Amino acid sequence: MDEQPTIYVDADACPVKNEILKVAERHGLPVTFVANGGLRPSRDPMIRNVVVSSGFDAADDWIVEHVGERDIIVTADILLAGRCVEKGTQALGPTGRLFDSASIGMATAMRNLNQHLRESGEISGRNAAFSPQDRSRFLQALDRLVRQKIRKQQS
Repeated sequence: MDEQPTIYVDADACPVKNEILKVAERHGLPVTFVANGGLRPSRDPMIRNVVVSSGFDAADDWIVEHVGERDIIVTADILLAGRCVEKGTQALGPTGRLFDSASIGMATAMRNLNQHLRESGEISGRNAAFSPQDRSRFLQALDRLVRQKIRKQQS
């Protein structure tokens, strides 16, 4: 049996850290939080904190360098999700949105369109507030994805 999947977290401003820890603990999976700083130390040996330089995309680059097909990435950054999908894995947004080879193209196109519309003043730059329903959807989606990864690994 191969190594268990690792959950990699783009941890800067991640609103679902507690939910990630809950699912990881339930399944006995390691979690790696990657950020430019501000991570709380943990005594749990299954939790690893990686602090990278404050350089542009330093956390993203670190995640892409270390992620493998069996792993899961949690990020709101669609471009990071796309880079990870190119490596054969899946990413999950904090609202439970799955980014995989079937969905990343449309997600990237919509991101680029919205960025253009914001820059041209056609729309405001505000995102919807993070809701309890988003948190619940994320928890369910992460648990489902972890179960799929574990089943795939065992077969």
